Amino acid sequence: MTKVWGLARFVVVYELRLWAALFRWILRRPIPVGPGVERFGYVGAVKLILGAFIAVSAVEIPILDLMIPWEPVRVAALALGVYGLFWMIGLAATMVVHPHLVGPSGLRIRNSITLDVPIAWEHVESIEVRRRSMPPGGQTQLEDGVLSLGMASQTSIDVRLTGPMVLPVRKAKGRPATTVRFHADDPEALVRAARAHLAARPSDRSETQPA
Repeated sequence: MTKVWGLARFVVVYELRLWAALFRWILRRPIPVGPGVERFGYVGAVKLILGAFIAVSAVEIPILDLMIPWEPVRVAALALGVYGLFWMIGLAATMVVHPHLVGPSGLRIRNSITLDVPIAWEHVESIEVRRRSMPPGGQTQLEDGVLSLGMASQTSIDVRLTGPMVLPVRKAKGRPATTVRFHADDPEALVRAARAHLAARPSDRSETQPA
């Protein structure tokens, strides 16, 4: 019973956040971020796929309206079709409204409203552009300490950590990662911004005082 309530709560919260993202996108009101924080998109990798689904959903609505002769069924199908169309647009909106963030405190890797992985700069050893194709197995994979958070089965940035870390990724199941790979539409710009913050962080090396 607890699992059922937990699932129901997840679905309700997900729906509310999706529609909130859609309205923010329509009204052009991005979520405020702190001083010095930059946003970096990733939706470009799936833009064609999402566009195709949205176009198919839009075409299906008038077709079903013409094909179904029974009024109650036609109305129900029309309502579901319109809901599905706006849901798909809302899904795209969540990816725009919740981009990757690079700021003074660290890096936040995100994917819609289902993934939010903060990594402080003190835990980052290096970051570089490295475009890769992911093997079959889903968009989230953890193997040999390498956590891949892909978009459209690809990653474009490698983050090497200073040591093993357990990150808030459900599919990682509490296993630590030493490297994180993820995708950004402009990986070069994100890496430049990240390296600027890495260069500005205080050195953790203690200076030896002369005797």
